Amino acid sequence: MSVAPKREDYDVVVIGAGPAGLAAAATSAEAGLSTLLLDENAGPGGQVFRAISSTPVTDRSQLGADYWVGAELVQSLRASTAEVIHRATVWSLDRNLDIAVSIGGASAFVKAKRVILATGALERPFAIPGWTLPGVMTAGAAQTMLKSSGLVPDGRTAIAGQGPLLWLLAAQILRLGGRIDRILDTTERGNYLAALPHAFAFLTSPYFTKGLSMMREVKAKVEVVSGVTELAAAGEGQLAGVSYVAGGKRETIAVDLLLLHQGVVPNVNLAMSAGIEHRWDDLQLCWSPVLDANGSSSVAGIAIAGDGAGIGGANAAVVRGRIAARAAVEALAPAAAAKLPALATLRRDLAKAERGRVFLDTLFRPAPQFRIPSGDTIVCRCEEVTANDVLESVAIGATGPNQLKAYRRTGMGPCQGRLCGLTVTELMAQARGKTPQEIGYYRLRAPVKPITLAELAAVPKTEEDVKAVVRG
Repeated sequence: MSVAPKREDYDVVVIGAGPAGLAAAATSAEAGLSTLLLDENAGPGGQVFRAISSTPVTDRSQLGADYWVGAELVQSLRASTAEVIHRATVWSLDRNLDIAVSIGGASAFVKAKRVILATGALERPFAIPGWTLPGVMTAGAAQTMLKSSGLVPDGRTAIAGQGPLLWLLAAQILRLGGRIDRILDTTERGNYLAALPHAFAFLTSPYFTKGLSMMREVKAKVEVVSGVTELAAAGEGQLAGVSYVAGGKRETIAVDLLLLHQGVVPNVNLAMSAGIEHRWDDLQLCWSPVLDANGSSSVAGIAIAGDGAGIGGANAAVVRGRIAARAAVEALAPAAAAKLPALATLRRDLAKAERGRVFLDTLFRPAPQFRIPSGDTIVCRCEEVTANDVLESVAIGATGPNQLKAYRRTGMGPCQGRLCGLTVTELMAQARGKTPQEIGYYRLRAPVKPITLAELAAVPKTEEDVKAVVRG
């Protein structure tokens, strides 16, 4: 593994080493293109295949067969000529395909003929009362600890929310001997009816048998409360309990750990900062980039693959990565594309991988009360801004997320809106009687990840750079 880029120019730079990035980099390199893969984690895999090369969990049945598919992708990448740099944080990408990346506290700059963004997904914000208390975590954070270190909860634990990852995490925790006292399922009753028209595609997809088997495995060992319509974490400086309403009845249970999850959404920060057009997705309730069938974006030379292109799952991400890489090969070295799988084959693979997805998106569409908080519930945890604070700002003239920055500094903390952006958009849209598309999102600029002034100051400068800022 490299510690700094070996050259200044590459045919293809892939950003993100999850399923899509691994597949894209291996495909591009296989066709003979100079390929660089940049990823900010310590090893390959992204979130889905996290710690695939280093996990202490070696019993393959515990993490499941789907997880170990990642080992084959990593093997293909390592057998290729692609250059790979880990612990590399990309903090700038512009329309000229110039990339700035921080590696070991120093920034490097590379230029690409084609960029494939494979930055994956983030967990959807789940801003309930008490969600910032110590002892409340996202399911994704718990899964990171499980895969990386084999750590599972041993105290009183509740998992609340909905979606496939919730059930997968619960099954993995139980297989590793962890403790779960209760699962609080927030799936709306009406979603089952709304999802029915899409049931056939789901029943004939790989999701069905896997999902059913996993839910049975968990329900045999854990009490599951369905139809939860209210949820709050409570405690003085530390989580002590969770209260919920189900079937019109309120109950409070004592817990040491509460894991929250209500689906994942595309990680849009780097793509938006590069000026790529995004639109509000009314089904997945998030911002998704506007792409063509090959994953190409509104900015020439930049494609997006994997869940950053719209949530589709790991299998779809792998195929999207291969499609985006094939398009890059066709543009830069058309003769080499003959070595790669035919586009028609890849499109069939993608259709198969995405089968049943609309059913899942409809069934697990989060309820409004869990997406749009009220009262003193914190919306922006970096700046400690509450739902009431946002509404008060709207009342005195804030029209959208960017105006709100001037009033409350929302989205200006370390997370740069990753934990509050969707909540702010939907809260302001509801308050103003507008659509999220009309309200918009934060205007994102480089650096999209924190870097120090010392690192910026140490950036190599030409004589022309110095002359440009020195007074004559």
